[in-house]
Amino acid sequence: MHLDKYTVGNYTPGASFWKQLSWYFLGSPLVESRWLPISGLKVLVLRWFGAKIGQGVRLKPGVRVKFPWRLTVGDYAWIGEDAWIDNLTHVTIESHVCISQGVYLCTGNHDWNDLSFKLKIAPIHIQEGSWIAAKSVIGPGVIVGRGAVLTLGGVAAKSLEAMTIYAGNPAQPIKERKL
Repeated sequence: MHLDKYTVGNYTPGASFWKQLSWYFLGSPLVESRWLPISGLKVLVLRWFGAKIGQGVRLKPGVRVKFPWRLTVGDYAWIGEDAWIDNLTHVTIESHVCISQGVYLCTGNHDWNDLSFKLKIAPIHIQEGSWIAAKSVIGPGVIVGRGAVLTLGGVAAKSLEAMTIYAGNPAQPIKERKL
């Protein structure tokens, strides 16, 4: 790699400099705060900064969101303590999804075959009724099928089929989910 050759190419954060600055110094600290345990206020702050969030969403302390203007959350979703939504591009979390504590949603990576370490981004989409268990990681471009489960510490670099339980690194199907 030649990191002195690195550029972001045509990538942009998707908001004005002043909106980004306001988010980093005002919005993000309020959403992440452990001193402000009121989920409804955190949802309101995210909406002020452009997130599309449904009703009944619960945000626990320590939740980090890189760019709220690139976030959509459906109704009655839960996002647990210290979850990190690292959304260089769009993240969609549908209704009735549980994102447990310490989950990392990563929409960006680098091309290790490119000498300039080129930035690569792809959206994440987590479909209705899915559960991403504690300390799990979901990579760029992953679609989590409706009702899928990624168990404790699982790593999904590829999409997960609906109504299937996955475990491990890399995540492998272990059984069908029955509700």
